[in-house]
Amino acid sequence: MLSVGGELRGATVAAADGDVGEVVDVFFDDRTWTVRWLVVDTGTWLPGRRVLISPISVRAVDAEHRRVAVELTRAQVEGSPGVDADQPVSRQKEIEFYRYYSYPYYWAGPLRWGPAPAPADLPLAAGAPPPQEPPGPAAADDARLRSAEEVEDYVIAARDGDIGHVDDFLVDESAWAIRWVVVDTTDWWPGGTVLVAPEWIGDVRWEDSRLVVDLSREAIRGAPPYRPGQRVTREYEARLLEHYRRPRYWEEAA
Repeated sequence: MLSVGGELRGATVAAADGDVGEVVDVFFDDRTWTVRWLVVDTGTWLPGRRVLISPISVRAVDAEHRRVAVELTRAQVEGSPGVDADQPVSRQKEIEFYRYYSYPYYWAGPLRWGPAPAPADLPLAAGAPPPQEPPGPAAADDARLRSAEEVEDYVIAARDGDIGHVDDFLVDESAWAIRWVVVDTTDWWPGGTVLVAPEWIGDVRWEDSRLVVDLSREAIRGAPPYRPGQRVTREYEARLLEHYRRPRYWEEAA
């Protein structure tokens, strides 16, 4: 299932013993385009506070009712490390959160989630001791996390010219990978909205708020049409990838 990023924002986060707030943003890493944190405003429950919740904690996403169920208690969320969600999240801050929740570090292994390709495959044990800080450069390397809210409106360019701007993201709920970037092409092609995969972005200019896709404008315009808000099926993804002559990511993963 692919969730629309805009639907995640504003979703109620439900712990095992009650609601804890709503999602106001998501942070993804710019190496693998994987959602690493949900930024949750705790509202009137813990006034003036925001917390980070890892997708590792998520049990289910109900897109229709805009609810995210997490395998945490309110006490666990309340006791989690503090964070200034308006400032970049450092690797040391991530280590603090991972040790608090006793989760394996996603950057300390070869797969998308470290030792596993998806959070559901992680070897989590109740009452496990906190993981030690990973040795070597991985521990010192700064996290490269981006706010989805900030990246929206970034300019998207093809090899031969601008095509529009980032409008939203489609997130794979199992791996929490951003599978597709939704591009609003109104300024170039009135009424058109297209999908491009993050893997096709060859030139990233974060400082200029600009992403360049390794495709031509003609190829993008001839792609199967996408309507904002539509549910993206595996059949549609197959047609889209066939058009662009790109491999099917789910077959590569298998």
